Amino acid sequence: MRKFELAGVFALTLLSTAVVPAEEGAVTAKDAGPPQQVVLIEPAEGVYVAAFADFGGGEDEVTSGEIAEFEKLVGKRIAWAYFSNNWYDGIAFPRKEVDVIEAAGSVPFVRLMARSRGAREGGDPVYSMQAIIEGKFDEGLAQWARDARDFGRPLLAEFGTEVNGSWFPWNGEWNGGAETAGYGDPSVPDGLERFRDAYRHIIGICRREGASNIVWFFHADAGRLPEEPWNTTAAYYPGDDYIDWIGISVYGSQRPGREWTQFTDKLDKAYPELAAISSKKPLAVLEYGVCEDPASGNKAEWIRNALTAIRQGRYPRIRAVSYWHESWGSGQRRSDLRLDSDPEALEAYREIIAGQFFVERLRFDEGAVSTP
Repeated sequence: MRKFELAGVFALTLLSTAVVPAEEGAVTAKDAGPPQQVVLIEPAEGVYVAAFADFGGGEDEVTSGEIAEFEKLVGKRIAWAYFSNNWYDGIAFPRKEVDVIEAAGSVPFVRLMARSRGAREGGDPVYSMQAIIEGKFDEGLAQWARDARDFGRPLLAEFGTEVNGSWFPWNGEWNGGAETAGYGDPSVPDGLERFRDAYRHIIGICRREGASNIVWFFHADAGRLPEEPWNTTAAYYPGDDYIDWIGISVYGSQRPGREWTQFTDKLDKAYPELAAISSKKPLAVLEYGVCEDPASGNKAEWIRNALTAIRQGRYPRIRAVSYWHESWGSGQRRSDLRLDSDPEALEAYREIIAGQFFVERLRFDEGAVSTP
C-alpha cells in the first residue's frame, strides 16, 4: 500500500522431523528427502476473504484484539491476517506476531519489507536488490527461514510488495531502472531483473533450510510508477517455479480531494496484464480500499462495486480478496480507509461478504488442512 504521509490449529504432518530408530529396510528421514511444499488450495467455489486489521502505522503491531475487533465489526472470520515484517532493525522472523495470528484462528500472511528506513521514495541504503543477490544478508535470511520452518504450520509470505511502484525501494527505478548493460540479460531492464533474482535468491534460501510451509505470493499494483514502457510487471516475476499465487493492490482514492475512481475501472485495465503473467497461478486482490471523502464519492458504493464484481465473476481467476482496514494522518490530510468510517460502507461490506461465496478458512494440501 502506498501511503501519502510520513486458524485455528493445523496438522502439518508433511513437516514432521521425528526420528525413529531405523530397522533393516526401513526408510529413514535422510532417505525420505525434503518435505513436500505446502499448497494453498483455491476455493471450490467463491473466494477467500481476508484483511489487514489496522495493525498500526508500521503495519506490524499485531494483536489478537485488533483481529477480534475486525471480525466482530464485519461479522465474519478472516482467512488470513496480513502484516509487515519490517527490516528496520535487521532481518528477523516475526514469531510473536505469527503466534498471535495463529492463536486467533487465522493464518499469518507476512510481508517481507526490505527497508531500513521509513522514506517512501528512493532506494534503500542497506537492502539493495544487488546486495541481496550477492548474499550479503544470507545469514539473516537463513535464520529467518529456519524460524519460519520451526513455526511448523502454514504461512503465506511475499517479498517486494507492490513491486511496480516507485514508492517502495525494491522497485526497478531504484535498482538499475531501464539500464540494460549493468546486469544480466541485456534485453531486460536491470532494475526489474535484479528484483526478480533477489526474490529467487530469498525463496532458494528458504527451500534449502526446509521452510516448505511457506506459500509464496508475487504482488504488483494496479497503477505502476514510473509510467514508462520499461516498467512492465511481468519482467519482475520470479517465475512459476518460485511463486504460488499472484496478487495485486487495487485502491480507490486514499486521501480526500484525490481523483475518485471505481475498483472496476482500475482492475479492468490491470487484470489482463496480471492474468498474462502466468496461465497457471491463482490470482488475489491482496489489498484494496478507499478513503472517506463524501465530497468526491460514495464509499459504500465503491465497496459494493468492488465486491459485487468479484462475486459475479467479472475477474474469474481472482480467488481471494483482502481489505486494507486502516486510518492515518489528521485534519484535511486524514486518510480513513477503515470500513467503519461510514455506517453505510460497513453495512455494504457486511451484507455482501455474509454469504458462503466469501470463504473464511484457507484449505491446504493433505497434511496441512485447517480444522473446521
